Amino acid sequence: MLSDLDLARRAALTGASVALRHFDALADLPRERKPDGSVVTAADRDTEAAIREVLRAARPADAVLGEEGGEVGAGGRRRWIVDPIDGTAQFVSGDDRWLVLVALEVDGEIAVGAAAVPAQGTLWWASRGGGAFRSALDGTARQRVTVAAGRPDVLDGARLGVVPAPPNYLDTDRRIAAPLAERATTAEWDVHAPLLVASGGLDLAVQTRGELWDFAVTSLIVTEAGGAYGGADGIRGPRAGTSLFARSPQLWRQAHRALWRDSGAGGEDQRGQRAQ
Repeated sequence: MLSDLDLARRAALTGASVALRHFDALADLPRERKPDGSVVTAADRDTEAAIREVLRAARPADAVLGEEGGEVGAGGRRRWIVDPIDGTAQFVSGDDRWLVLVALEVDGEIAVGAAAVPAQGTLWWASRGGGAFRSALDGTARQRVTVAAGRPDVLDGARLGVVPAPPNYLDTDRRIAAPLAERATTAEWDVHAPLLVASGGLDLAVQTRGELWDFAVTSLIVTEAGGAYGGADGIRGPRAGTSLFARSPQLWRQAHRALWRDSGAGGEDQRGQRAQ
């Protein structure tokens, strides 16, 4: 039987294959708007359906929570969390930075997670206590990823990535990120910014809005790579709202103070907003 980690990777790769077929035919892909204004397509639904089928076949007793299909099943201690296309706005614009995200939550904690970046040909994954890794989609070029070491834990001048990216970057996102952007050095990112924190390319990333499925995988990858993750209420597991990733707990606390305490924002008003 596949391990939970291997199953997460298989499900993410299956979703990646489905999503890539739609990505290669974007001109023929109709777009719709959800009630919250976010974009959804057949690619999102087909990708989630394929992932759900892989998970159902291997773990029929587990619950599955997906962005498009909601929660199905009563898995008790175990729940899979799926974001079929994280970054749909990027996807439909032809940007290659979108992801396919599959995580397993056990007893309220994320145990394993896999993030495929299909258009870039990479797969990232982590298991609790087992470290974080990346490889090509075919499994070659596997390597462990770790946060940048030896850099000072100083907010001023730290390398910062802000998510979401245009065309989904709104004025509200700019205002949320502004306290960090005023001190850190905002950098363009060619790979999803939290993954760059995990692999040493950035010191900080702030994702201004999102739901559980947006952060379940990346929170585990960053922490298993040696970094820190949390929201307005401190360093703990993934939750809706604004999320902050850092290469060290010390730097995370400085960034948290700038985002929420020094600015006087409580973070709660940002909960429930959709990521992409």
